[in-house]
Amino acid sequence: MPYDPTAMNIMEKHQGISLRHWMGTDKFGRDIFCRVLYGSRITFLIAILTVTIGAGVGTLIGAFCGYLGGWLDETLMRLMDALFAFPSILLALVFVSLFGTGTFQVAFALGIAFIPSYSRIVRSEFKKIAKEDYIAFARLERVPTLRILFVHMLPNASATLMSSLMIGFNNAVLAEAGLSFLGIGAQPPRASLGQMLSDAQPYLLSIPLYVIAPGVVLILMVLGFSFLGEGISASTREGMWSK
Repeated sequence: MPYDPTAMNIMEKHQGISLRHWMGTDKFGRDIFCRVLYGSRITFLIAILTVTIGAGVGTLIGAFCGYLGGWLDETLMRLMDALFAFPSILLALVFVSLFGTGTFQVAFALGIAFIPSYSRIVRSEFKKIAKEDYIAFARLERVPTLRILFVHMLPNASATLMSSLMIGFNNAVLAEAGLSFLGIGAQPPRASLGQMLSDAQPYLLSIPLYVIAPGVVLILMVLGFSFLGEGISASTREGMWSK
């Protein structure tokens, strides 16, 4: 980066677009272009960690519940239903109040909040796949449960899971931006897109570029994940039909 995104230079505050500062500078003289790049990285990191935690734990819960059923299914899914009754952002706020603010704390809080939705999706897919003849044959052959779950069943649920992952990325990006906008995401001097939008509020009319720069990047990030998810889902379906 040409400039340190956290370095302040009051003498150059509120600079307009120039060859030195492609998107100008903010109220502390920090280069907006560098801060957008740095903030995008923070937002992307939190989204990756959020989906990894939410999808990883949610897939395990959904897989075992969908395949085994019984008391395990009833107990865990009632818990998931209770958590699912609350909006993810509200659950994240509760968990952030417990774990504290910061990049990894927010990612962990959002990841826990995303577990119920992934567990429900995976459980539904595994319940349908569990009725297939090849699964019944694998049971008769005494194939280990873990092998049935993750070698035979999980690949056949990949199309739905990949679409859910991309939707999860979108939701995680927007949720992180919302939390940072409220001041409980990545903490200064670190930049995130939501935090930049929050800092730009007083200058919405006088210096609209403060809002436009992080806002456009946030929109492009969400659209990119959406198109990527559609492409992966389409290619997966085509691969399934070609077999």
